[in-house]
Amino acid sequence: MKLSKELYKEFKTYPERVLQFGEGNFLRAFVDWQIDKMNEEANFNGSVVVIQPQEGGLVHKLNEQDCLFTLYLQGVQNVKAIKTHKIINSISRGINPYKNYDEYLKVAENPELRFIVSNTTEAGIAFDENDKLNEGCQKSFPGKLTAFLYERFRIFNGDNSKGFIIIPCELIDRNGEKLKEIILKYAEIWNLGQPFIDWLHNGNTFCCSLVDRIVPGYPRDTIDEVRLELGYDDDLVDVGEIFHLWVIEGPQSIKEELPIEKAGLNIKVVDDMTPYRTRKVRILNGPHTAMVPVAYLYGLETVGESVEHEVIGEFVHDVIYEEIVETLDLPHEELVEFADAIIERFQNPYVKHYLMSIALNSMSKYKTRDLPSLTEYLNRKGVLPKKLVFSLAALIEFYKGKRGEEVIQLADDEDILELYKELWSNFDGSNEGLKTIVTSVLAYEKNWGMDLNGIPNLTEEITKYLILIETLGMKEAIKEVL
Repeated sequence: MKLSKELYKEFKTYPERVLQFGEGNFLRAFVDWQIDKMNEEANFNGSVVVIQPQEGGLVHKLNEQDCLFTLYLQGVQNVKAIKTHKIINSISRGINPYKNYDEYLKVAENPELRFIVSNTTEAGIAFDENDKLNEGCQKSFPGKLTAFLYERFRIFNGDNSKGFIIIPCELIDRNGEKLKEIILKYAEIWNLGQPFIDWLHNGNTFCCSLVDRIVPGYPRDTIDEVRLELGYDDDLVDVGEIFHLWVIEGPQSIKEELPIEKAGLNIKVVDDMTPYRTRKVRILNGPHTAMVPVAYLYGLETVGESVEHEVIGEFVHDVIYEEIVETLDLPHEELVEFADAIIERFQNPYVKHYLMSIALNSMSKYKTRDLPSLTEYLNRKGVLPKKLVFSLAALIEFYKGKRGEEVIQLADDEDILELYKELWSNFDGSNEGLKTIVTSVLAYEKNWGMDLNGIPNLTEEITKYLILIETLGMKEAIKEVL
């Protein structure tokens, strides 16, 4: 029997107060879980309308299950292993705007709607010049949101009290500001008028935010055991760690509308989230991204086994403590303490976090998460950080799309995949050919925002490591940097 409101006798309906762009594992285990908790423990009395941001998505699966799903939270808390699960009942419906664009815009008519959240990956907050206002569903997330906000503005005649608190969760620096910047650009290009622009400024609060919870997602390896334990089928079972943190840079008045403290949630509303963001992105996300191509090409599958592995574990440890921590300005003791906690979270015995689930959009992730550590290390020490450079070489090899005879299912923007496809298909097998690949990847300014060949010795070092990986394989090549 499939999970549904008939099966779940405690099913409740709440007014739609949150619009959410993204139906993936993370938002469901993070935002939707928190809304569920606020409903149950703090009388928030609100539900979430989920908008599918890309053409291929899961909202049809959500709707088939009456938007219910089971969330497992598992981890170590106060030295105790804890594993819980519950049905999350905070989503009202899912809309695919590519098929039901009018239904999507109609949500703007609801006066009770107050919050907008999103997680459309690092590549999601981007401008697309092909997006138009009146030609059906826009391709980009900011394009869709601009059209929605304009509809809201139009319906309520620019009433400032009908604006939104907008909290993007994409892991890019100053995400709220960047989102607002792109929306203002669309407003100008689409000639939406000064009154609309004034309403964007005066009626809406764009918050920058930082999210932290490791979410491995669907437990494909143990799903048979999970079904047996639950006694029903759930195509959207989600798994996350117990730890969670949401830092929101915005006015303290947000706490008057979100009953955070009453629900016992680890949400911090702050004036400046910069220290939290830098620490988290560099020490948690940075090692994740650096680890993926190295560990996967070594033959490993999950974060847990990578951190426990004699060789890869040493690589990850060195990346964190010898390279990343050395580039940060917070007190050293505090950084080491945070890093120790991260290693513990990586080792969570319950969480099977697949390397391939982190591999999505690895190029933009490396730029956001690891490149700042690489350049800052060079700036402070006068030499390149060997492990972070090796990781970038491994990433270029990873995008060849082969692990031995196995095809790697690469997932990235089309232009990135095309770039690598062309480079590797033209590769002639020579060391000079590898240098051409490295030079072309580093010169791809659309991803990096600059030509990385300008960083002293980077092209040569990456080429050196890529030659080793190509000729000896990862197991031998990694010895060079340990």
